[in-house]
Amino acid sequence: MIRAIRTQVFWFVVALCILFAVLRGPWLWGLAVTVPLLALGIWDLFQTRHNLLRNYPLVGHLRYLIEGTGAEMRQYVVESNTEGMPFNRDQRSLIYQRAKNVTDKKPFGTECDVYDEGYGLLAHTMAPKPLDPDPVANFRVDVGAPGTPHPYSCSVYNISAMSFGSLSGPAIEALNRGARAGRFAHITGEGSISRYHREGDGDLIWQIGTGYFGCRADDGTFDPEQFRQRAEREQVKMIELKISQGAKPGHGGILPGSKVTEEIADARGIPVGKTCVSPAYHTAFDTPTGLLQFIARLRELSGGKPVGFKLCIGRPHEFYAICKAILETGILPDFITVDGAEGGTGAAPIEFSDHLGLPLREALLFVRNALVGLDIDKEVRIAAAGKRVSAFDIAQALALGADWCNTARGFMMAIGCIQAQACHTNECPVGVATQNPRMARAIHVPSKAERVHHFHRNTLEALAEVTAAAGLSHPREFHPRLIYERTSPTEVRSLASIFDFYAPGQLRDGRACTRMQPYWDAARPDTFASSQEWI
Repeated sequence: MIRAIRTQVFWFVVALCILFAVLRGPWLWGLAVTVPLLALGIWDLFQTRHNLLRNYPLVGHLRYLIEGTGAEMRQYVVESNTEGMPFNRDQRSLIYQRAKNVTDKKPFGTECDVYDEGYGLLAHTMAPKPLDPDPVANFRVDVGAPGTPHPYSCSVYNISAMSFGSLSGPAIEALNRGARAGRFAHITGEGSISRYHREGDGDLIWQIGTGYFGCRADDGTFDPEQFRQRAEREQVKMIELKISQGAKPGHGGILPGSKVTEEIADARGIPVGKTCVSPAYHTAFDTPTGLLQFIARLRELSGGKPVGFKLCIGRPHEFYAICKAILETGILPDFITVDGAEGGTGAAPIEFSDHLGLPLREALLFVRNALVGLDIDKEVRIAAAGKRVSAFDIAQALALGADWCNTARGFMMAIGCIQAQACHTNECPVGVATQNPRMARAIHVPSKAERVHHFHRNTLEALAEVTAAAGLSHPREFHPRLIYERTSPTEVRSLASIFDFYAPGQLRDGRACTRMQPYWDAARPDTFASSQEWI
């Protein structure tokens, strides 16, 4: 119903103003009410602070009015409208405050129950280090093996994959402009590089999925010449091959022809108005060895830019099969992005989003152990994706083996997302997840790009503070022994004492931990299938 009256209330007020002016006489009193409303509606349409008000003049104020009527009503609104949503009220407030560059400090101390099982804590020191004066410049990691023609200095915090097509053009441009201002990376999503990415001119990590958009032949297979032409662009800093994503691992997609506009067709390299299918699997390879050979080919075609792959961990032996293929071929990816099952998407079957894939923490530790076990963790970087929005979230991921973190929803909220959960309807009320130009106009690109920049910088400054409080000089020094978790009402333990951690090189000797040994034994470099029927 709200969508149906998006601007009708505004036009109704306009009509009343005209009617009262024409009738005059005793009706002129009506102008005292309608003229201020008309002025407010006009201000709503042209202001740049609130996306919602630009799309819903006058009506949109009801949201802010209800949220501001007191703690009891506000709590009711939050609880009744956020069931199943990705972030709680404190998390959303943190993102909005940092994006708007206002204080993120709060009085009276923690509002969380530190006795809840799973509650995380960071061990500080009585001898803290000096605060890093420029975390944006200093909190970075070099990606690319020694001798790589085009290594990339990657921020420890970047924008995760969101495609043009899922997000509106103005949303993509705002994100990319913010990345340029903050000197961090923006992952394109598998929808390839659009004109909105190019106009933003920020650093790109070009993601290639099963549809090979942007490097796709007419029959849907990989086109090396198209890839080479796009990969050689200066704006493209790294290539990420997407095997699977956390929200819907093992799930393909269909883009109906009605949604394939000229802009989307241009970005993806597909015909306008023709339905396009993205299979659940890659056609360029079908074995672990083939995956590594394809990565080597992409590296060569791109002129030597870092190339890695992204996946959500499912069956352990399949990743171990990639490890054995690394040992056999000597081909190393430059990085691996681990996406947790808690990762998001615009639309997915509930069974996929709720029950498929390993959560980020367990998946990240598994990949870290595998790389350490192969003694290649210094050459192959690890990125962590999935709900990393606070400095503690980042610190925890780095302690478990990540070199940097990516987030999608944090930056979406920085440009105005209110978690309306209408991504799949093409009617996103704030213009973020839509291809409807009437809705997308809500995003004022310059101001939203500034918020993206603010959110990134303020989060890294918070990371600098907790890093110094832990007695460390750089976030890369976080260790599992510094992160604690409540495991019962009477016990708090460090992650180092909760999980198994591999010794360097132990997998080269064929020694996994006891519970993972069967998966290692079942893995083969020439197939993703298991040599054991029960696995």
